[in-house]
Amino acid sequence: MHQVRSTIRKTVAAVAALAGGALLTLGVSVPAAHAAGAAGEYQGCPSGYVCLYPNAGWNGGHPTYKWYTYGAHNISNQFGVKRLFNNQTGGAIARNCTGSHGTGCQGVQRAGTYADYDYTPYNSVRLAAH
Repeated sequence: MHQVRSTIRKTVAAVAALAGGALLTLGVSVPAAHAAGAAGEYQGCPSGYVCLYPNAGWNGGHPTYKWYTYGAHNISNQFGVKRLFNNQTGGAIARNCTGSHGTGCQGVQRAGTYADYDYTPYNSVRLAAH
Protein backbone atom coordinates (compact mmCIF):
# COMPACT_ATOMS: atom_id res chain seq x y z
CA MET A 1 0.00 0.00 0.00
CA HIS A 2 2.84 2.41 0.91
CA GLN A 3 4.51 1.73 -2.44
CA VAL A 4 1.26 2.50 -4.34
CA ARG A 5 0.90 5.87 -2.52
CA SER A 6 4.53 6.71 -3.24
CA THR A 7 4.06 5.92 -6.94
CA ILE A 8 0.90 8.06 -7.08
CA ARG A 9 2.70 10.99 -5.39
CA LYS A 10 5.61 10.73 -7.85
CA THR A 11 3.21 10.62 -10.81
CA VAL A 12 1.28 13.67 -9.57
CA ALA A 13 4.53 15.58 -8.98
CA ALA A 14 5.78 14.71 -12.47
CA VAL A 15 2.51 15.84 -14.11
CA ALA A 16 2.60 19.12 -12.14
CA ALA A 17 6.21 19.75 -13.18
CA LEU A 18 5.38 19.09 -16.83
CA ALA A 19 2.35 21.39 -16.71
CA GLY A 20 4.41 24.17 -15.12
CA GLY A 21 7.14 23.70 -17.73
CA ALA A 22 4.57 23.85 -20.53
CA LEU A 23 3.24 27.17 -19.24
CA LEU A 24 6.74 28.61 -19.06
CA THR A 25 7.49 27.35 -22.58
CA LEU A 26 4.38 29.10 -23.89
CA GLY A 27 5.38 32.32 -22.16
CA VAL A 28 2.22 32.34 -20.07
CA SER A 29 2.52 34.64 -17.09
CA VAL A 30 -0.30 34.83 -14.58
CA PRO A 31 0.16 37.05 -11.54
CA ALA A 32 -0.63 35.18 -8.37
CA ALA A 33 -3.18 36.80 -6.10
CA HIS A 34 -2.10 36.74 -2.48
CA ALA A 35 -4.29 36.87 0.60
CA ALA A 36 -3.82 40.06 2.60
CA GLY A 37 -5.44 39.20 5.90
CA ALA A 38 -8.66 40.14 7.63
CA ALA A 39 -10.89 42.99 6.49
CA GLY A 40 -10.07 46.40 7.92
CA GLU A 41 -7.63 49.06 6.82
CA TYR A 42 -4.45 47.50 5.51
CA GLN A 43 -1.43 49.33 4.08
CA GLY A 44 -3.44 52.56 3.77
CA CYS A 45 -6.35 50.90 1.95
CA PRO A 46 -9.62 51.12 3.93
CA SER A 47 -11.97 48.17 4.19
CA GLY A 48 -14.36 48.12 1.23
CA TYR A 49 -11.89 49.81 -1.16
CA VAL A 50 -9.70 48.73 -4.05
CA CYS A 51 -6.32 50.46 -4.04
CA LEU A 52 -3.60 50.82 -6.65
CA TYR A 53 -0.03 51.38 -5.44
CA PRO A 54 2.67 53.13 -7.51
CA ASN A 55 4.93 50.07 -7.73
CA ALA A 56 5.10 46.36 -6.91
CA GLY A 57 5.01 47.04 -3.18
CA TRP A 58 2.95 48.76 -0.51
CA ASN A 59 4.67 52.17 -0.87
CA GLY A 60 4.64 52.71 2.89
CA GLY A 61 0.83 52.46 2.94
CA HIS A 62 0.28 55.27 0.39
CA PRO A 63 -1.76 54.09 -2.61
CA THR A 64 -1.95 56.21 -5.77
CA TYR A 65 -5.67 55.48 -6.24
CA LYS A 66 -8.47 54.41 -3.86
CA TRP A 67 -11.88 53.37 -5.21
CA TYR A 68 -15.00 52.54 -3.23
CA THR A 69 -17.92 52.46 -5.68
CA TYR A 70 -18.84 49.70 -8.11
CA GLY A 71 -18.32 50.47 -11.78
CA ALA A 72 -15.46 51.65 -13.96
CA HIS A 73 -12.69 53.94 -12.78
CA ASN A 74 -10.34 55.43 -15.37
CA ILE A 75 -6.63 55.66 -14.64
CA SER A 76 -4.04 57.74 -16.46
CA ASN A 77 -0.28 57.71 -16.88
CA GLN A 78 0.19 54.37 -15.14
CA PHE A 79 3.05 52.38 -16.61
CA GLY A 80 5.08 49.42 -15.38
CA VAL A 81 4.36 47.04 -12.54
CA LYS A 82 1.93 48.22 -9.85
CA ARG A 83 0.19 46.50 -6.93
CA LEU A 84 -3.61 46.20 -6.95
CA PHE A 85 -5.20 45.38 -3.59
CA ASN A 86 -8.85 44.37 -3.47
CA ASN A 87 -9.84 45.16 0.12
CA GLN A 88 -13.55 44.88 -0.66
CA THR A 89 -15.76 42.49 1.28
CA GLY A 90 -18.62 40.12 0.51
CA GLY A 91 -17.12 38.52 -2.59
CA ALA A 92 -16.73 41.77 -4.57
CA ILE A 93 -14.23 41.61 -7.44
CA ALA A 94 -11.84 43.94 -9.23
CA ARG A 95 -10.81 43.71 -12.90
CA ASN A 96 -8.13 45.48 -14.96
CA CYS A 97 -9.39 46.81 -18.28
CA THR A 98 -7.48 47.79 -21.42
CA GLY A 99 -10.09 50.33 -22.52
CA SER A 100 -11.34 53.39 -20.72
CA HIS A 101 -14.69 53.30 -18.90
CA GLY A 102 -14.30 49.61 -18.02
CA THR A 103 -14.13 48.08 -21.50
CA GLY A 104 -11.87 45.17 -22.43
CA CYS A 105 -11.71 43.84 -18.86
CA GLN A 106 -9.46 40.90 -18.10
CA GLY A 107 -9.19 38.47 -15.24
CA VAL A 108 -10.89 38.62 -11.87
CA GLN A 109 -9.25 39.52 -8.59
CA ARG A 110 -11.14 38.32 -5.55
CA ALA A 111 -11.81 40.32 -2.39
CA GLY A 112 -9.05 40.22 0.21
CA THR A 113 -6.23 39.64 -2.28
CA TYR A 114 -3.48 41.64 -3.93
CA ALA A 115 -1.41 41.06 -7.07
CA ASP A 116 1.25 42.90 -9.07
CA TYR A 117 0.42 43.68 -12.71
CA ASP A 118 2.11 45.55 -15.56
CA TYR A 119 -0.28 48.50 -15.94
CA THR A 120 1.15 49.71 -19.26
CA PRO A 121 -1.79 48.28 -21.28
CA TYR A 122 -4.53 49.18 -18.76
CA ASN A 123 -6.69 52.30 -18.83
CA SER A 124 -9.33 51.52 -16.21
CA VAL A 125 -10.26 49.31 -13.29
CA ARG A 126 -13.78 47.90 -12.80
CA LEU A 127 -15.26 47.02 -9.40
CA ALA A 128 -18.25 44.68 -9.25
CA ALA A 129 -20.34 42.78 -6.73
CA HIS A 130 -19.16 39.46 -8.28
